[in-house]
Amino acid sequence: MGERLPAADFLDVESGLVPHERRKLEQVRAFLAEHVLPYAPGWWDREEFPTHLLGPFGDLAVGTPTRRGYSHLFHGLVIAELARADASLATFFMIHHDLFVESLHAFGTDGQRERYLADAAALRTTGAFALTEPGHGSDVARGLGTTARREGEHWILNGSKRWIGNGTFCNHMLLWAADEHTRQVRGFILDTTLPGFTATRIEHKAALRIVQNADIVLEDVRVAEADRFPGIDSFADTNELLRSSRIMVGWEAVGQQLAAFEVARAYALERTQFGRPIAAFQLVQQQLVQMLGNATASMAMMARMAQLQERGAADMAQAALAKAYCSARMRESVALGRAMLGGNGILTDRRMAKVFADAEAIYTYEGTYEINSLIVGRAVTGISAFS
Repeated sequence: MGERLPAADFLDVESGLVPHERRKLEQVRAFLAEHVLPYAPGWWDREEFPTHLLGPFGDLAVGTPTRRGYSHLFHGLVIAELARADASLATFFMIHHDLFVESLHAFGTDGQRERYLADAAALRTTGAFALTEPGHGSDVARGLGTTARREGEHWILNGSKRWIGNGTFCNHMLLWAADEHTRQVRGFILDTTLPGFTATRIEHKAALRIVQNADIVLEDVRVAEADRFPGIDSFADTNELLRSSRIMVGWEAVGQQLAAFEVARAYALERTQFGRPIAAFQLVQQQLVQMLGNATASMAMMARMAQLQERGAADMAQAALAKAYCSARMRESVALGRAMLGGNGILTDRRMAKVFADAEAIYTYEGTYEINSLIVGRAVTGISAFS
């Protein structure tokens, strides 16, 4: 038992990083081990977001990594490492950096970037991505209910949004609305202090309890034309942004599996039954190997997606397959891990219960398993199963 056991990254995917990326990833890992892992179960139980970590997170300087010269593989492994420590913080990171900050890079004007980018990149301010609505999830692209009406140099926004991560405390959000006159899609940088804006925290969640999801209501909110993204007039304009986000959720599913494997292995080695560690039993070893196989296959798939991203060759169907496959393997892995811990598997202070519960949200968001499967099905048959 004294020998060093292999890491959950069984095929050493991290070896694909260049030296300075490996050093930075180790810095992120050390930060999470000190400031997140010991405290995340308590935050989760209390549905509390650790706002005191925003400054230190910003100091790590790993937001929107490819904009800082890092590889897509490094970007994915950072998300996986965040998710291994806590899936809620990984989700916050993706909402703020990969959706809001990246949208400023991709669609913002020079003036918008000058006003908002530096503070957002350093986490002095926080952002959200307001797309989903109470009556529209998977079909929101064709059923956007929130409206925008032009009046001179302002737009009047009315409608509602749901499940908006960071929505209770963010300074700004990228908000989507349909032009009342043309029905074209519009994107706005919305200041959450504007009159007519209301955010109400969604309570009683069984997953991602640290993420502060909100219901948003807009009642004649006036947004300046200078805060509209002029490059957005359809969902097609943001395909690259949404595709990248879906890929990052695949990496998040990898991180959840790494966490589940590590917790289960440690428990199997320490838990004694019938006079020996349960790791000595064949069925337990088989379950650990199944979890490791799932995590390794998912990690290898995501590493290949990173290669495609480097070439600018990743498409939405590939992203959908990666997210669907990895989240399905994740669901199996966390269930095996929870069962291995027996009664202890339902205690959040043992980590596994939290990992198990958070996996359900990851399985659902950025396209459900079923919707992502149908996107891939359309790609491989040429026939769409949904209109």
